[in-house]
Amino acid sequence: MTATHLGMPAFPAFPSAAREAVRDEVLRANLRHATHTIRDKRARAVAELADWDRLRDAGKAVKDHTLRHLDHYLLQLEEAVTAAGGTVRWAADADEANRIVTDLVLATGERELVKVKSMATQEIGLNEALEAAGIAAYETDLAELIVQLGHDRPSHILVPAIHRNRAEIRDVFRTEMGGWGRPAPEGLGDDPRELAEAARLHLREKFLRARVAVSGANFMVAETGTMVVLESEGNGRMCLTLPETLISVVGIEKVVPTFRDLEIFLQTLPRSSTAERMNPYTTMWTGTTEGDGPTAFHLVLLDNGRTDTLADEVGRQALRCIRCSACLNVCPVYERAGGHAYGSVYPGPIGAILSPQLRGTGSEIDASLPYASTLCGACYEVCPVAIDIPEVLVHLRERVAQGGPVTRDGIRVRLLPADGRTAERAAMRAARLLLDHPGALRAGERLLARSRRLRPRRLPGPGRAWTDTRELPELPAQSFRDWWTRERGTPQ
Repeated sequence: MTATHLGMPAFPAFPSAAREAVRDEVLRANLRHATHTIRDKRARAVAELADWDRLRDAGKAVKDHTLRHLDHYLLQLEEAVTAAGGTVRWAADADEANRIVTDLVLATGERELVKVKSMATQEIGLNEALEAAGIAAYETDLAELIVQLGHDRPSHILVPAIHRNRAEIRDVFRTEMGGWGRPAPEGLGDDPRELAEAARLHLREKFLRARVAVSGANFMVAETGTMVVLESEGNGRMCLTLPETLISVVGIEKVVPTFRDLEIFLQTLPRSSTAERMNPYTTMWTGTTEGDGPTAFHLVLLDNGRTDTLADEVGRQALRCIRCSACLNVCPVYERAGGHAYGSVYPGPIGAILSPQLRGTGSEIDASLPYASTLCGACYEVCPVAIDIPEVLVHLRERVAQGGPVTRDGIRVRLLPADGRTAERAAMRAARLLLDHPGALRAGERLLARSRRLRPRRLPGPGRAWTDTRELPELPAQSFRDWWTRERGTPQ
């Protein structure tokens, strides 16, 4: 797998990108308003369910069981899809997936298609691959349409255009819609109803003309071969039913064993993502049915680093993710830096642990993503499948700083420590040495207490970056150990 997929090539390290984003006051205002609104609504929706914690544990258990037996359930899924009239293709990486989809579209003789919102197709850069082959791919999700018309990149999993306000969207529609199809109405304003109507009119002609559609899937049911797409606008249903050929690109981790398992996620995903009790449009299809929907269905099962991630006992929990985006909306780092700073289609806390595992930590951006967090734990608290994101972040930080064994392309290799982490490794070794010797730790605490008046306001060398934005804490007159000894006596 190359760096040309799953984000921007040669993207700057997270601190540099975030520094630029933080200076954008309009961006910060847009993000603050949107994330606070979404997370407050979500909290109210989740509080309505007395058994939310049990649903969360059940979702985690189903995902963990499926990942342990992923080979079995994928083969069962392939058999069921094939028996229902569909065809299944396996794609080891982004290049292979793009090649499969491009060939399938070209075989139909069509040169344009409509798309349902799909993180997997963004991950592999499918739109760009299709464009290179002379095929126009039109996004039909409203937020994805805004991003595409604006020649932009998504900045949020659920709301890709969250960084845009109404006035910016109006300007994009006015200047760009005509080049992609039906132009925006004369005198288009920034009222949400006007903007939605302009998008509806623009997209309607594409729905009625398209003979090919590309989708992802939120879930795949192994026992029946059923694909499941949840969405809020109805555009997905138009794409999934009107065209003659449907191609779905889905990550292998999206499979669940049975319809009974699916019931759990149909309760947790809407509440955790859009704060709705039930999803407005839940579309399910199983293969093909004569006289109803597409006559040809192709499922492309995408690996692209997922099997390597599965081999990591700590990091594999990232594959539980159901793409609800709740972790983004509570993350103080995402709220200030925005999604583009992550250099990936997966921004926020989940992106900080997923992208470095799918792509590896060899690039500057991927080596910096595990540090794009305060480790406050808010992401873990809201995750509907209980992914311990802080645990994985610390695990990946150790990989970046210390190197160690990882799986790449199915082969066990040993990574060297990343460049520029010498000071961090030295600090960790010194801390380990100190904590392994209680006497030295006690002496160091007393020395710091007695020299507290000499405390500098800023640290020198590598520590300067830390004290650029915060002050060193005050040092107490004595350590806790000495206080305990004075107050309670030395324990035997």
